[in-house]
Amino acid sequence: MITKGSIRQNLGNTLLKTDFPFGKRYQGKVRDSYIASGKRVIIATDRISAFDKVLTTLPFKGQLLTQLSAFWFGKTMNAVPNALLDTPDPSVVVHKECRVHPIEMVVRGYLAGSAWRDYAAGKAISGIALPPGIRKYQKLAGPIITPSTKAASGHDLSISREEILSMNIITKPVYEQMEQYALALFAIGSDWCSRQGLILVDTKYEFGDDNGKLLVVDEIHTPDSSRFWYKDTYQKLFDKGEEQRPLDKEYLRAWLISKGFMGDGPVPVIPDEVKIEAVLRYNKAYEQITGGKLGVSEEPVLQRIERNLRKNGYI
Repeated sequence: MITKGSIRQNLGNTLLKTDFPFGKRYQGKVRDSYIASGKRVIIATDRISAFDKVLTTLPFKGQLLTQLSAFWFGKTMNAVPNALLDTPDPSVVVHKECRVHPIEMVVRGYLAGSAWRDYAAGKAISGIALPPGIRKYQKLAGPIITPSTKAASGHDLSISREEILSMNIITKPVYEQMEQYALALFAIGSDWCSRQGLILVDTKYEFGDDNGKLLVVDEIHTPDSSRFWYKDTYQKLFDKGEEQRPLDKEYLRAWLISKGFMGDGPVPVIPDEVKIEAVLRYNKAYEQITGGKLGVSEEPVLQRIERNLRKNGYI
């Protein structure tokens, strides 16, 4: 079980990177992938990023995100197919290797974040012109899809449905199925989170092609890919025009902003207490969403992952 004490004891036991001798290796902001024999072995490191910069590592982060995403894959697999094949380690998933579509499907149920900033500036949001008079953090009449391009590095860029189709980035039948799947996932996620005392504010989904079959290929409904608010205080805070209570990595972003960092210049040194609080929030999201507690091991993370990959025949 994750506690403040266990986090402190494991501040030095984190996974920064991997370099295993198999497959073709790719490194993202927080995950390392190895492609071999039609499979993609995805290792969630403990790296945490914000403003498109890798900041530091947090104990148990890779395991928390992997296990939470596995929970959601199990809950949604009957409605929307996914690429998951195996979970050989608490921080590792194995997916079918798919041709990933270069568009992220961002679904929004409330007006917040970049969508609010665009709206307040009088701009359309991914080509969608919302009606006047909507307040910050207001629930929308219905979920909207605001796609973005999937950038290899740097910021993803908003793009409209019409632009995607006119540029033939994705064919119309495939894009329409992506829309259908994205809204189905968001409905399942919103319903479950509501029963757990949370609001799923917005999130993103990534899809890939497996020999003509559309599959979800990335984590879903995690604090790294989604925005959550506490349900019990939403209306009171909204009526007063105050900030919502978040349960995601906004805490660390806010701390960075308070230090004058928004992506430019050197990353501030993040104190242990800030790291501990960030992990506690990730763990709170896991426990509140799943209703369970995460079992953790203090074995060195890299050693554990290598042992499990060998045991399961991936190395």
